[in-house]
Amino acid sequence: MSTGHGPRDAVDFDHPPADPLPLLERWLEDAKALATPNPNAMTLATVDADGAPSARIVLLRGLTREGARFFTNRNSRKGKALGAHARAALLFHWDLLDRQVRIEGRVTLAADAESDEYFAHRPVDSRVNAWASDQSEPVANRAELERRAEEMTRRFEGADVPRPPHWGGYRVSLDRIEFWQGDKYRLHDRVEYRMRADGTYEVRRLCP
Repeated sequence: MSTGHGPRDAVDFDHPPADPLPLLERWLEDAKALATPNPNAMTLATVDADGAPSARIVLLRGLTREGARFFTNRNSRKGKALGAHARAALLFHWDLLDRQVRIEGRVTLAADAESDEYFAHRPVDSRVNAWASDQSEPVANRAELERRAEEMTRRFEGADVPRPPHWGGYRVSLDRIEFWQGDKYRLHDRVEYRMRADGTYEVRRLCP
């Protein structure tokens, strides 16, 4: 039962909506409205080919019924992990709202057209640096990074910077979504959605 403080009143956890997507979109908008730093930041957890877990922050760059989308270098450690095990977990945490959302699902590659469109809207320097950086690979020092960036800047001077073939989008399907609203005395509210074969969700309230 809600204790009536702050944003928790916006959700009835005893009678949650059947469809989690509008609620997730609303929570993202709530985070943006409070000027939360990087409200679209999410932890991406993967498992490497050897079974080792790994986590890092990426930015949500699109949310549809097909899943949560982000972009990265596919030769990076996370790209290699997703190539080995095409499942991942995502976590949003908005401290100012005392809220979390967890997502788990299958991972697929975004279409080339999607990746091209997003890449084309990035700042020029960011596009250049996508070519300059062998993400997750060792580098001698900062000076070497800057040398590579300058080399790529000269290479593409006066021309459009195309998307590198190793850079693109991923989508994590919304197979499981959990909403968490914090409580001052640790009696948190949690509701879990698990996708059925027909695309609808089984909804369960969870103990904190």
